[in-house]
Formats: sequence, C-alpha cells, structure tokens
Amino acid sequence: MRGPLGRFTHPTEVPVEEKPRDEADKETGVVDNQPRNSETDSDPDSIDHNAQAGVQKIEATTKVWSKSHLIMAYAFIWIIYFVDSMQQGMSSLLTPYVTSAFALHSLTATTGVMSGIFGGVSKLTLAKILDIWGRPQGFLFVVLLMTVGLVMMAACNNVETYAAAQVFYWVGYNGISYSLSVFIADTSHLKNRGLMLAFISSPYIITVWITSPMAQSVLYGVGWRWGFGIFSIITPIMCLPLFFLFTWNYHKAKKAGLIVYTPSGRTFWQSFKYYFWQFDVICLVMVSGGFALFLLPFNIYSYQYYGWRDPLTICLIIFGGLLLIGAVVWERFFAPVKFMPWELLKDRTVLGACILSAVLFVEYYIWTAYFSSFLQVVLNLNVTQTGYINNIYSLGSCFFSFIVGFAIRYTGRFKWVALYFGVPVTILSIGLLIHFRQPGTHLGYIIMCEILYAFAGGACVIAEQIAVMAAAAHQHVAVVLAMEGMFSSVGGAIGGTISAAIWTGTFPQALAKYLPPESQANLTEIYSQLPVQLSYPWGSPTRNAIIQAYGDGLRWMFVAATAITGLGLVATVVWRDIKVTNLKQVKGRVF
Repeated sequence: MRGPLGRFTHPTEVPVEEKPRDEADKETGVVDNQPRNSETDSDPDSIDHNAQAGVQKIEATTKVWSKSHLIMAYAFIWIIYFVDSMQQGMSSLLTPYVTSAFALHSLTATTGVMSGIFGGVSKLTLAKILDIWGRPQGFLFVVLLMTVGLVMMAACNNVETYAAAQVFYWVGYNGISYSLSVFIADTSHLKNRGLMLAFISSPYIITVWITSPMAQSVLYGVGWRWGFGIFSIITPIMCLPLFFLFTWNYHKAKKAGLIVYTPSGRTFWQSFKYYFWQFDVICLVMVSGGFALFLLPFNIYSYQYYGWRDPLTICLIIFGGLLLIGAVVWERFFAPVKFMPWELLKDRTVLGACILSAVLFVEYYIWTAYFSSFLQVVLNLNVTQTGYINNIYSLGSCFFSFIVGFAIRYTGRFKWVALYFGVPVTILSIGLLIHFRQPGTHLGYIIMCEILYAFAGGACVIAEQIAVMAAAAHQHVAVVLAMEGMFSSVGGAIGGTISAAIWTGTFPQALAKYLPPESQANLTEIYSQLPVQLSYPWGSPTRNAIIQAYGDGLRWMFVAATAITGLGLVATVVWRDIKVTNLKQVKGRVF
C-alpha cells in the first residue's frame, strides 16, 4: 500500500538518516535516500518522480509559473493571513463574553481543549491530503471547515454548540495556516525561509491595532454573533484567489506534459478502502477521542457533584487512557500504514523541535487563557486596551521574526537563535510575571514582560520551523510541519487543561475566602460571568475581593508555565547545528 507515509513500511527506504558529515561543516541537513533515476541525477531541477503525487504537482507548478504569479501567490497569502489574524484576534476577545452569555465563563479555557486536540491531530491527515491529492485541494478543504465553524459560532445557542463550532473552526484555521506554511516551504530556498515565514506573519503588525476596537464595536453594536458571521462571508472570498492561482498553474504544467495523469483503476469501494487505510482512520479516531476524553475531566470536574470522585470524571479518564493505549497497540502491531511517521521522529532535530513547539504552547495556554479577564478585572482596562496588551505578543514576535530571518540568512545557522536567546528569555519573561501579576502592580511592568516574551517567541517559532524543515527532504516537509503543528496543538490543549484545572481548583475557593458577607450569595454568578465581575465598582470591597482571588489563581498558572518551559532548553540542546546556506531543497521558480 503506497501513500505519503507508505515508505516507512519498507525497511529499505529510510527518509531520515544521519550520515557522516563534511568536516568543513559541523553538521549538514538530511538528504533523501529515495532511489533516483538518471534524469533526476543529471538535472537537480527535474521533477522527483519518486515523490508523492502532491509533491510532484507542486514541483511541476513552480517550474511553469511566472515570476509575476509567484509574487501574486505571496500577495494572496499575505492577504489571507491578514484576514485570518484579524478574525482570530477578535475571536479571542469575544470568547469570554460568549461563554459568559451562557453563564459559564469558567469554561473559557475548556472550549479550546477539544478544538486544540482535533486541530493538531488532523494536521497529519491534512499532510497526507496535500501529498496524495495536492496542495490546492487540501487548502480548499480546510477553508470550507473554517467557514462552517464560523457559521456555527454565529448561530450557537449554548456553550456545547460553541465548543463543537470551535473544533471545525480550529481544524480549518490551523489547516489554513499549515497549508500556507507548506506553500512557503515549496516556494522558497531554505536559507530565505525564515524571512518568508516572517513576511507572511507580518499582517499581525497591522491587525493588532484593528482587532481590539473591532471587538469592542461588535460587542456594543451588532453583537458577538455577527462578529463571527461577517467573517464567515469574508474568509472564503479572500481564500479562493490563491486556490485558483495554483489550480491554473497546475493545469498549465499538465498541458506542458510535466504531469501525466494515471488512472488508479479502482472502483469507488476500492478507493474508499484504500484511503481509509492510507489516512489510518482508526488511529486518528482513537488518538483524538483518547486525548479528548482524558483531558476533559480536568476541565469540568468542578461541575460534577462529587468532583474528582464523580463516576463520570473517573470513567472519562479511564476510557481516554484506554483509547490512547489502544492507539499505540494498533500502530505498533496492526496498522497497515502508520499514522505517525516514526522514522522521522527518530531524528533528534525533528523530535527536539517538536518537543520545543509543544512546550511553548503548553506554557502559553496555561497563563493566557484567563489573562484577558485579568487585565479587565484586576487592572480595570476596557476591551480595546486589553486587546492592545494581548496583541503585544503578535506585534513584537512578528517584528522580531524579520530580525531572526536576516540573522539565519547571514549566519546560515538557526540553533543558536533558540538556545541562547529564544528559550532563556521566554523563561525569564514568564518568571517575572509570577511577581508582576499580583494585584496593585503597575501596568508598565506587565508590558515590559510581554515585550520580552514577544521577542523570544518570534525567535523560537522561526527557529523551530526551520529546524524541522532543514532536517528533512522536500517530500517530507509537509509531514514534519504537520508533526510540529500536531505537537503544538496538543500542547495547547494540555496547557488549556492545566489552566482550567488550576482556575477551577483555586478561583472559587479564593472567592469564598475573600468575598464580603453581603456578596457571598452571589458567588456562583461572580465565578461564572465576566460581566458580573466587572459590574462591581472599582474600589468596592467586592471588586477588591475578586481582584485578590484573581491573584491567587494566576500565581500558580505562571509558576507552572515557568517550570514547564525549562524542558524547552533540553529539547533545543539536542538539535543538530545544520548549516542551511547551501542546502537545495526545492525546485523551479522560487524565492
């Protein structure tokens, strides 16, 4: 059975293997060990006929398109990122009000757990779609999913529907971001890829000034439902031009004879069975369901009558664990085509970068889930001001990523960026917030820590993505990026779970401890609704008690985030110090 990962079932084909390095270079990137024909060997720009169909199609596309079409593609990608970043920034500010509308503000972090799991695990499936069917087809599929999610969020009538909509939305949103990252990898030289990744993330520098006023205008104008509804119309309109551009050039390559269509000869039922095994649906269901069932109790245990001892809580943990164990057994002994590309994970650079990605998302979602609520309740900021503070990371990391991109292009190395700057400064900035997050702190200290965190984040993200791509051949780029994305999304789900567990375990108890007697009867409303928390006047005994309770809850979030980030240093140390200057990974007309 042949697919994008089918080669891993053949012992003679090992895509990642460390070979002796040239003494002139400390360590070089991984070369592809697939057998070559004489034409490929003589012409390094010829299409690799041993690669998957999707890889062959994009290599043919880049050989026939013009310079103007290449520039147009990057312009379309920039516009898509602009729209998506604007929508996502507004959505993060609206989510606490959506959950509060259903009197469940404490589930703000929980709504993202399921979507994070499915959004991450689905990337490996999307990688197979991109490699088997083609880049444009996979891109169109995730655009459709994101649009469905936005429509569902606009029409939801309870938090359960909103959480389900988040699954569709984040699978689509992460899929679009991932697909565009693969496009960038397909159309840029490795030494310039850091700059290209910085370029496509640059819309955040603009949208940080737009999303906050937009969210406030939506909340006090048309309502949060239309905030999602508007983008359910705009998103597909902005994404379709890129799809048509790639499709046009694909047909151009087909007419030029660079792509020869070969019918599979399979019937519908045979094709169904073929793709069922190629996508390893059984493992996909077990991994997604296992993570969801295992992590969910940590978010909702406080809503159960007996808490941790409640039968529902215990059953979810047990069945979730059994599904995850079952997924491992299935992959090890029974799966015809492996869901996880284990051979690629044996490469220490790939594995280290994936672990760093997971660690960064775990710590980020631990302390940011309730941070926007903290800014409004504890520091008395409005929605617009809160959005500006939240967006410091987007602004700073995107700005600094250009500096990182130039540094990697100049030095030809990327490991030092993360090891000596990115991870250590991330630990420093979160550690400082353990102290500065307390009630009564000056806003300037919060901003200082956010700026440090943003610069470090920009360095880490670019370095980890270059690391996984530099360690693989072109036909494996989609897979390693999918693994990096899966680790980050599952890490985000774990971080959201830890955050919700800390919040539900500390905040209500702190409220019961600090609230004055006249407000004790309203404890449940205060706990579950952000607008109720904000309704108490600034300086009143009840507002001061709520502020004190926030301080107790966030303290342990920052402590946990700082401790976990230390693992990122270990993950970065094991990277190979690959020199990317002269590595040729892509073909055709590229940047």
